[in-house]
Amino acid sequence: MTATITSATITETVIRRQFPYWRAVLLQKLPEVRASTVVITGCGTSFYLAQVIACAFNAMGQAALAVPGAEWARRPGCYLVDTADILVIGLSRSGTTSETVQAIEASRARGWRTLAVSCAPDSTILQVADQALYLPTDPAEGIVMSVSASLMLLAGLRMAGVTLPPAIPATAEAAMASLEAAIAGVLQGRRHFVYLGAGPLYGMATEGCLKLQEMSLSYAQAFYPMEYRHGPVSLIDDSSLVVMLYAQSTAAEEAVLVAELQAKGAVVIGFNGPGDLRIDLGLSDAANALACLPALQLLGEKVALSKGINSEVPRHLSKVVVLG
Repeated sequence: MTATITSATITETVIRRQFPYWRAVLLQKLPEVRASTVVITGCGTSFYLAQVIACAFNAMGQAALAVPGAEWARRPGCYLVDTADILVIGLSRSGTTSETVQAIEASRARGWRTLAVSCAPDSTILQVADQALYLPTDPAEGIVMSVSASLMLLAGLRMAGVTLPPAIPATAEAAMASLEAAIAGVLQGRRHFVYLGAGPLYGMATEGCLKLQEMSLSYAQAFYPMEYRHGPVSLIDDSSLVVMLYAQSTAAEEAVLVAELQAKGAVVIGFNGPGDLRIDLGLSDAANALACLPALQLLGEKVALSKGINSEVPRHLSKVVVLG
């Protein structure tokens, strides 16, 4: 791979100008969430955001789990036994994603309360849910979710009770700038990508991995850090780039793993911990998941540019996934 970075694309421009939308959602009034169990559902990026949000709810004392939209619509009993008091939160940028709409409709049919979150006004999912939350996003956003993903995650974390400082947009923008300043050297010769994160940062690792796959058509994997030793580490060599999203309580053991990966040839980007490129955010794990997201989006775009790929028209993808 040659790290040839060209002028800003529409994708990159949209990623860079997302922060005023963040500030609006930081001030927006959000629904109060109370239930015996909160189920957060969505597809693709929305499901990975749901993983982050569910961890945040649990950490704040509210039982929660994340389930893909198709799974929750078709077999909720595989994921939850006690259904006495459920609130189902459906995340869908377009508001028309078939499986997520089905999940909300099926939940209502079973007598469960529902809350829909969408970045499209008057969309289907907002109309079929008991409660609706509309989050305006950048109208120029393309097929790959960027601003809308950040906004749905921000709103979900706020509903979970996570403290997000007013300066978090500036923190995220600074992290993105730090990554960009060193990215050309970091990408040189890399073609195997790994994202590692624990707790709420695992969901962000899966989302970062997805962004890279969608935008740059690159081979990428996401794992819990300590799980990576158990087989997948066999793929590490001097073509590997590892993104390590350090968790506060386990940063020391994750740093040991990073050193092992570096010794095997990997270059490491460390968010809140050691790496060949270190980017410090200084917030809670859940807030850090949000603050690192624009940088991960930009990383996907820079890899795409280095391969001469136009992320505005990703292969085999469309902006809205509707089952035929």
